[in-house]
Amino acid sequence: MKPKIYISRKLPEPIVSRLAEVCEVKMWDKEEEPVPREILEKEIQGVDGLYCLLTETIDRPLLELGTRLKIVSNMAVGYNNIDVVAANEKGIMVTNTPGVLTETTADLTFALLMAASRRVVEASDYLREGNWKTWSPMQLTGQDIYGATLGIFGLGRIGEALARRASGFDMKVYYHNRSRKREVEEQLGIEYVDKGKLLRESDFVCVLMPFTPETKNYIGAEELSLMKPTAVLVNTARGGIVNEEELYQALIKGVIWGAGIDVFEEEPLRTDHPLLSLPNVVALPHIGSASVNTRLKMASLAAENLLQGLQGETPKNLVK
Repeated sequence: MKPKIYISRKLPEPIVSRLAEVCEVKMWDKEEEPVPREILEKEIQGVDGLYCLLTETIDRPLLELGTRLKIVSNMAVGYNNIDVVAANEKGIMVTNTPGVLTETTADLTFALLMAASRRVVEASDYLREGNWKTWSPMQLTGQDIYGATLGIFGLGRIGEALARRASGFDMKVYYHNRSRKREVEEQLGIEYVDKGKLLRESDFVCVLMPFTPETKNYIGAEELSLMKPTAVLVNTARGGIVNEEELYQALIKGVIWGAGIDVFEEEPLRTDHPLLSLPNVVALPHIGSASVNTRLKMASLAAENLLQGLQGETPKNLVK
């Protein structure tokens, strides 16, 4: 008898077909709309595996309903949407999809850095709204990137990839991490510094650390006050690491120059969020990994994780 699985969002047909070779598949049939909680509560009761996205909250009450559940496969690197402790207590495996989105997310991070510093979105709107009447010496001037100092919080795979990109712009790179990586320092020519020095001396501060209880509100009013008034903050990690209200205040008061944000504490972001009213903020709808190839790789890896767990193997990307 085939194991039963539930997929919480419509996936590309080749991924579904691969799963259907081994499993009895049931899937939420909408791509742009998350599965309602009540439906997920119903469907989880009769399945051996759950294939989900960050949009689903897989908490203890939901896991309690999954009496047959053996594995939860998350199509994401992060897994703060899943109560891993509760899953472990119930003997349910949890997997994620690291590695495949490293370069794509590093690309997007650098794109946000450039867009915010050179006022790309603001300038595009200026043109489209018919405000471009003449050229003037200081019109829409921004901050230089070449030769500037980049500070990276969190030197995982994406942090390292970002540092490699910075070398092409002859940037000086600082990093702060839970543990020092001397071998990487030597390879990439980067420098480990404490949190305060990174904030004070960096022209660009990029947040690439995981979201944990320790990193919640890691960047707030105190940290922002240490940054240069010409500095740009970029967050492509997780919402909640940067205190959004205190960032807003820092931006309207000119404490820092600008920000590029791809992730928010509450997603999707409401259209009346204060940050969206600011011209010096480039805000994106969590598209860090959104290239065609990368999303297909993520979907495929999540499928393989699920199949490995259901076939009695230890998945390669098991969350401990």
